[in-house]
Amino acid sequence: MSYHAPVKEMLFVMKELADLERIAALPGHEDAGFDTAQAVVEEAARFCGEVIAPLNVAGDRTPSTWANGEVTTTPGFKDAFRQFAEGGWQGVVHPADFGGQGLPKLVATPCIEMLNSANLSFALCPLLTDGAIEALLTAGSDALKARYLPKFISGEWTGTMNLTEPQAGSDLALVRTRAEPQGDGTFKLFGTKIFITYGEHDMAKNIVHLVLARTPDAPEGVKGISLFLVPKFLVGDDGSLGARNDVHCVSIEHKLGIKASPTAVLQYGDHGGATGYLIGEENRGLEYMFIMMNAARFAVGMQGVAVAERAYQQAVAYAKDRVQSRPVDGSAKEPVTIIHHPDVRRMLATMRAYTEGVRALAYVAAAHSDLAHAHPDADTRKSHQAIYEYLVPIVKGFGTEMSVDVASLGVQVHGGMGFIEETGAAQYYRDARILPIYEGTTAIQANDLIGRKTVRDGGATAQALLAQIDQTIATLADTEGQPFKSMHRHLSAASLSLARSVEFVVAKFRSDPNAVFAGSVPYLRLAGIVLSGWQMARAMLISHARRAEDERFHSAKIATAQFFAEHILSQAPGIEASIVSANGEQGVLALAEDQF
Repeated sequence: MSYHAPVKEMLFVMKELADLERIAALPGHEDAGFDTAQAVVEEAARFCGEVIAPLNVAGDRTPSTWANGEVTTTPGFKDAFRQFAEGGWQGVVHPADFGGQGLPKLVATPCIEMLNSANLSFALCPLLTDGAIEALLTAGSDALKARYLPKFISGEWTGTMNLTEPQAGSDLALVRTRAEPQGDGTFKLFGTKIFITYGEHDMAKNIVHLVLARTPDAPEGVKGISLFLVPKFLVGDDGSLGARNDVHCVSIEHKLGIKASPTAVLQYGDHGGATGYLIGEENRGLEYMFIMMNAARFAVGMQGVAVAERAYQQAVAYAKDRVQSRPVDGSAKEPVTIIHHPDVRRMLATMRAYTEGVRALAYVAAAHSDLAHAHPDADTRKSHQAIYEYLVPIVKGFGTEMSVDVASLGVQVHGGMGFIEETGAAQYYRDARILPIYEGTTAIQANDLIGRKTVRDGGATAQALLAQIDQTIATLADTEGQPFKSMHRHLSAASLSLARSVEFVVAKFRSDPNAVFAGSVPYLRLAGIVLSGWQMARAMLISHARRAEDERFHSAKIATAQFFAEHILSQAPGIEASIVSANGEQGVLALAEDQF
């Protein structure tokens, strides 16, 4: 099935919920108003729909292959990436000083969504390059920036992120790759890195690896990790490519999904050492890598929205076409298309509501990031940065878990045909399954949300968001109509559940950490539901005021928001109970090891 980007929905969220006009008023973004955003989004929709989306099924059925250290990507990928680079899509959000377009993150975010909806495997290559660009912009020397950033941003070269090793997954304190100084400012790297997305491919002239490693006298643990830039081909002073570096792909993984994306095992230093360049200062590598990881985590959250959107579109098309059974209300004597059946409507509405809710939350988070970077007032920048950092693990963790649920519902809508590969529904389910795992599992996101984002400031950022939700609740109370009364009731109860959960996390974190972390993932889910539901409430209020302008669009927004309130926000009190229950920890830890 073809992909049609929800352009009208995207522009509505950007303009009405994320306040595009405010972002366009920031210094440096004066040319990024609605007309520019609309032009960019519409062109991205055309490109993704016509060039990238047709390769999605082909990538699943004809994955990337490895032979003799070289990776050949799916037929069509190389040419599509050339068009992607020539179109300037890698540089949408990056500085004009290095060849980018310098547009706000808010404008780049729907572009990210569309690329991932069109073809998740393809989109992973530019995603990792974005992270490498962010790390170099923050910590790279002027020489490294000048040599590598223009090539990244032009799409001539791509970047990777090298963290994981066979013995070091999420626990990076166990990293063993070593970097030996050569006395001339360079290092020789030795070690093995696994799960390296696009660690080897044939779509760009050079691949530049950002690698975590230890220098000889480094302290133990995470405090002794440094970050190095290691190109596949060495780069001359004039920017020309030279000799092959001593980093080689020894295999690629065979995976459940995202099969066209080559996941490489990279070997450093089998032939004398791979030449690398220190990024920033020694022993601060993990700090710099988190810059890449935060950029990637937000992008992976957008992958969740993207896959959910694609699965929803396919499920709706199938439900409108598949004829099966007479309606339960007796309104027809003959079998009807399955979209007439109440439970199919429930599944489709669930898919739509989750997707719209998380999309809105993510776009709003992107706007907070823009304000944190570009607002002229330092205190304002600080407050928006705190909100953005609070939202990132929610967008990543909740958004990706949501995508698995939505893709699963997509299979269910198809019935038995959803279990058949030829319909395509199964690919979205398989592709989505990696999203809650890579760039930090859901539990890692939840632990981050608790420790760094809630407890560290005593719940202040969470309380600030809850105060904004209270303002929306007050507006709902003054709005006539059943949908608004329903949203008022459920958002009020859900907000109270989140507030009590925040209080519990802050109060119990020091005295009973097991009790808090036993409920960390439910806490993340609760925050995701409440904050997404808040955006849906804001959307329905705006659509109420604008309904006459576009009856079909705005009535659908109101109906979807009401469904979110009654079927998703209504879950909040139960989730709260699993977080704050006095016996929650005992329930989680009650079974002894030998009883499992």
